[in-house]
Amino acid sequence: MSTASLPAAADPTPGPHHVAIIMDGNGRWAKARGLPRVAGHRRGADAVRRVVRGAGELGIPVLTLFAFSTENWTRPADEVNDLMGLLRHYLRNELEELHKNGARLRVIGNRDGLAADIVRDIDEAQKMTKANARIDVNICINYGARDEILQATRSLARSVAAGELAADGIDEARFEQELLTAGVPDPDLLIRTSGEQRISNFLLWQCAYAELVFVDTLWPDFGKEHLERAIAEFRRRERRYGGVGG
Repeated sequence: MSTASLPAAADPTPGPHHVAIIMDGNGRWAKARGLPRVAGHRRGADAVRRVVRGAGELGIPVLTLFAFSTENWTRPADEVNDLMGLLRHYLRNELEELHKNGARLRVIGNRDGLAADIVRDIDEAQKMTKANARIDVNICINYGARDEILQATRSLARSVAAGELAADGIDEARFEQELLTAGVPDPDLLIRTSGEQRISNFLLWQCAYAELVFVDTLWPDFGKEHLERAIAEFRRRERRYGGVGG
């Protein structure tokens, strides 16, 4: 459902406690303006800054952003290099603001394939912000949900084969310990920008009961007011978790 015409009205219903966002539309934003795709990615980085700040102001405890998927490696090499450059810029130039605003940064994804300096920057950013408690900001880089689930399954299978774990001892809680998001609460609300209505291999296990909100706004134009509208839509919904509504 698009929230393009929804008012950002206040609502007393609690939550969401964890908002996940698929940041989509950078390329289309640039194309519409006759600019190279990297220009859209750069403006998208500005949107990240606005939304992280806005989420903190709105009191959202956890924010997760899908920045680079395992499938994104198939894009043209120049675009991938530009995206990696923007990642370096973000980790090195936005860290002070994140830290100042009480954000704890966590990067979720497979580090294989990432340049050594990016891995080092990730480690330093996580170390600097680990004691912050105002908002948890998770950035998914080189992340794919199917691969995450496969890796978790293989890890559990190895434990069973080694006699360290009984097959009957594998329940949802134990499975979640093997996921890359271990220790992170499941999202209540998943937002995708740009009008596309799919979740694109993002947090498949974790979003089993998330409310989905699709907005027409392209990511570079997304800001706190759009986040507020999505939250307002979330609060109007009745969450049943498979049960019967009132």
